[in-house]
Formats: sequence, structure tokens, C-alpha cells
Amino acid sequence: MTPHTDLFLTYLRHYAAKDLQAISAMFAEDIHLRDWNISVHGKDEAIRETAKNFTEAESIEIRVLVTYENADTVAGELHIVVDGRVDLYVVDVVTFNAQGSITAIRSYKGRED
Repeated sequence: MTPHTDLFLTYLRHYAAKDLQAISAMFAEDIHLRDWNISVHGKDEAIRETAKNFTEAESIEIRVLVTYENADTVAGELHIVVDGRVDLYVVDVVTFNAQGSITAIRSYKGRED
């Protein structure tokens, strides 16, 4: 595995564990977080949105179906189960800076089929 893929998988492990402190340490100050509901810029806003997701979910399970990587970005097709009953199929596209911090997370919701 490559260093960015390792970082991507580490981020997902922290997310599933709802470890906000570990995730915060991975975010760059100028991060852009975007999904099908929100778009925020800056570490404080990204942490606030992540914390809100953690509060709304009792449990988060993430299964990585496949990953793709280029020079500074990893995309992963994921199956996420929230609270044992909400199934989400998403693609997360995560970009890293030269220091290995996350500068962007773009999430796209798909379908099981």
C-alpha cells in the first residue's frame, strides 16, 4: 500500500471509531469538506460538521470496497452502515498536501446496485 492510501484508511478507521481528536490532527487548516448536503471550508467548520455526524450516529461501520490513488489523492468506494440500519454507498475522494494532511474530502452518494 502507498502512504496516501495508508493515510486514507487511517482516516476511515478514526471516523468509524468516532475519534474526533485523531481526525482533527489529520486535517489541514484550509480543508474543504463537501458532500451531498454540505460544503464547508476551514478546519474549525470541518471539525464541527464531523462532530455533528458523530453525535447523530450511535455506530458507524465502514467497509472499503476498492481504492484508487494518484499523486496526491485517494478515492475509495465505501459501504457505510450507520446504527446497524442505514446503508450508504459512497465514494470519498480525499486529497493530501505535501505534509500528509487532508486538504479536501469530497463525498458522493451512490446506490447499492
